[in-house]
Amino acid sequence: MNVAEIKRIIQEQEKERDDILKKEKIIQRDLDTKKLKSFIKFPNILTILGIRRCGKSVLSWLLMKDEKYGYINFDDESLYGMKATDLNIVLKAFYQIYGHLDFFIFDEIQNVQGWELFANRLRRTKKIIITGSNSQLLASELATHLTGRHIDFVLFPFSFKEFCIYKNISLEEKSEYTTETSAKMEEAVREYIKIGGLPETYRYGKPILRSIFSDIITKDIIKRYKIRNISAMESLAKYLVSNFSNEISFNKLKNIFSLKKAHTIKNYVKYLENAYLIFVLERFSFKLKQQIIAPKKIYCIDTGIINSISFKSSENFGKFFENVVCIELLRRKNHLQKDVEIFYWKNAQHEEVDFLVKQKNNVKQLIQVCYNIDNDDVKKRELKALVKASEELKCNNLLVITECVEGEEKIGRNNVRFIPLWKWLLSD
Repeated sequence: MNVAEIKRIIQEQEKERDDILKKEKIIQRDLDTKKLKSFIKFPNILTILGIRRCGKSVLSWLLMKDEKYGYINFDDESLYGMKATDLNIVLKAFYQIYGHLDFFIFDEIQNVQGWELFANRLRRTKKIIITGSNSQLLASELATHLTGRHIDFVLFPFSFKEFCIYKNISLEEKSEYTTETSAKMEEAVREYIKIGGLPETYRYGKPILRSIFSDIITKDIIKRYKIRNISAMESLAKYLVSNFSNEISFNKLKNIFSLKKAHTIKNYVKYLENAYLIFVLERFSFKLKQQIIAPKKIYCIDTGIINSISFKSSENFGKFFENVVCIELLRRKNHLQKDVEIFYWKNAQHEEVDFLVKQKNNVKQLIQVCYNIDNDDVKKRELKALVKASEELKCNNLLVITECVEGEEKIGRNNVRFIPLWKWLLSD
């Protein structure tokens, strides 16, 4: 590629970026942006990772809004086939357009094979943000060539709080919530579950989610990992997204998709995780071997994606509630408390607690998600499991997340707190 061609692409992308910032509704993400920007001041690369179309580019633009910077998005068909040797030409094009630059944003640079050495050289004198929609970017390329010289941040789709801000839903002080307000917030949660948190959904509707899903499978997985059995990969992705909030085992999946080795399934699931489409939760055990061989639970990054490709109705809110809670727990872990680990708990009697929050060597909280808490049999079953886990794990911080029930009950020697999902999602 030549300088003139790359300059044209950079200027076209610049115009597209400026149009988005001027014409689209942009909200500040519920993040510590000052802290994020402080990472760029050192000779490090800030990597912003996350699922496609979750707002990584916009976040990077906002972080750089007071700086003069060069921006290029390598997820552009005009740049397909670009080699690492072409990256110096990109740099030359930037300097010809803007003159001297200290800041750069490289979107989806992992599409250029061998980009790491270029970035490693450039970061010694320049401040760089890299975005990527595949965690392998961090685990492999960055870790190999930039050991100790990158700071990673995983961006999730809109939280419920960000959804409310975007939709102009008033967020009052907790003490001021009325019965009418609570009813409105319960309805807002239902809407959030139906459409999800990917920003483009609010502009283009449900069809864009099917497009995003297709791009993830094709670009981030099939092409990147050179998958030969395309049909099995596509079917597995749809199956896992449709069976969110459920247990899986690699051997059972191997039989469902007629594959010879469970290891192949394990790799495919990992690729879907790397693309941030799904998250896999381990069953908690004090014995590592038991933890490894036990079935896993699958959750999808976005309920809008689930609704766009799954046959399951969003009126079946129990599993959706659980999925939303899982993603929020993972968001808080990644944004606030990286030393926290999230598991689920299940005993030999098949009594189950949805989420176990562990910090270092301590179980800090047990969380049960119960949409239909008004059903006495359901309530009895869910609380019995919670108390059993509490006794076994020596944890007295017990929480039940409900649709609308709030309060506290004493169950045996334990105090169990109940909180509506919307209020928990808005809590600090």
